[in-house]
Amino acid sequence: MTRRKLRAAFGAGAILTAGALVLTGCGGGSFDDGGGGGAAADGELTSSDDAISVLIASSGEAEATAVEEAVAAWSAESGVDASVEIASDLNQQLAQGFAAGSPPDLFYLSPDALAGYADNGSLRAYGDELSNAGDFYAPLVDNFTYEDEFYCAPKDFSTLALIINTDLWEAAGLTEDDVPTTWEELATVSQTLTTGGVTGLAFGPEVQRVGAFMAQAGGGLVTDGAATANSPENVEALEYVKTNLEGGNFAYATDIGAGWGGEAFGLGSAAMVIEGNWIEGALRNDYPDVNYLVAQLPEGPGGPGTLQFTNCWGMAADSPNQQAALELVEYLTASEQQLAFSEAFGIMPSLETTADAWREANPDLAAFIDGAEYAQFLPTQADAAAVITDFNAQLESLAESDPTTILDSVQGNLEAVVG
Repeated sequence: MTRRKLRAAFGAGAILTAGALVLTGCGGGSFDDGGGGGAAADGELTSSDDAISVLIASSGEAEATAVEEAVAAWSAESGVDASVEIASDLNQQLAQGFAAGSPPDLFYLSPDALAGYADNGSLRAYGDELSNAGDFYAPLVDNFTYEDEFYCAPKDFSTLALIINTDLWEAAGLTEDDVPTTWEELATVSQTLTTGGVTGLAFGPEVQRVGAFMAQAGGGLVTDGAATANSPENVEALEYVKTNLEGGNFAYATDIGAGWGGEAFGLGSAAMVIEGNWIEGALRNDYPDVNYLVAQLPEGPGGPGTLQFTNCWGMAADSPNQQAALELVEYLTASEQQLAFSEAFGIMPSLETTADAWREANPDLAAFIDGAEYAQFLPTQADAAAVITDFNAQLESLAESDPTTILDSVQGNLEAVVG
């Protein structure tokens, strides 16, 4: 698993709501992102002898191999030909496929892309036809429900937690009792850990990391369908982050010579980072000598808060073999297969029924799945991606900027999207 590929897979932007967070691409420009074509599928699932094509983005070789092997196993079992393509740019290749009238049958689909493709009839809403539809985490189902239709099966999910370098922790004279549970404690231990070329806490300069503080403050970008970007809670969160960035005990990973938080942690440039459970695979493969523990993120004034990220298995409305595609999705999202994916590349299964098995298999990573109880994640409003891109650009200079000014700007942009 390369660091470059890992960042590409999980380094997209995000949008918070009172109960939601959205992952978006990092393009720029307008607040209208167009889409593909195709007529919506109604009635019975289509069936043909055509091969099933699957398009995915990969966090690295482990994920690509695991998905390819799982699809090949299903193909051998079912007798239906199927192939997997690893996208170099998933969003671009998916859009091109729809525009050309030849989309893949199944594909990774992020929450921010759902509304646009659903609105223009590109997607088959098949969620309620799944035999395991009732086994997914309810918030994940909500995440892929648009205009009261459950469109697609969540393939897995991830949350953010606090990753602590235990060697640096002990060298600083800290013990297990010092693991921070509040903002005040986080600031204190990060100051203790900041010495020489090591920063106490690092994270990405983007809302999918900084947004965790907004959640902990009790804030969010959208609350009950209304834009709330410039709420007092969000201002308090950004003021807290700004103060600690100015103090030098917090830093953006990109400002300390790293491409993302996992790299800063692996190189020893940061004693703590805020990252998702994908970091486990990166550390195991790229930095096997780094010792660490995983803790839930500290509570803020509004209580506990973390962010949740997910994708679903989108199905093309124009797929000539939707029945076989549905059967493949059920195979890929079955408990046994999701747990195998988890072992291969570090995700958490989207089925609530697998939570205990995952926790038992990954006791040192339990903080990630424990955060699912209160994690915020995405709404499916169209055109939110450009708002987040602009927000992320402003967050890069947070240490030198006024949080209220930034959030007022985001508020205006967001109101144009959510009304």
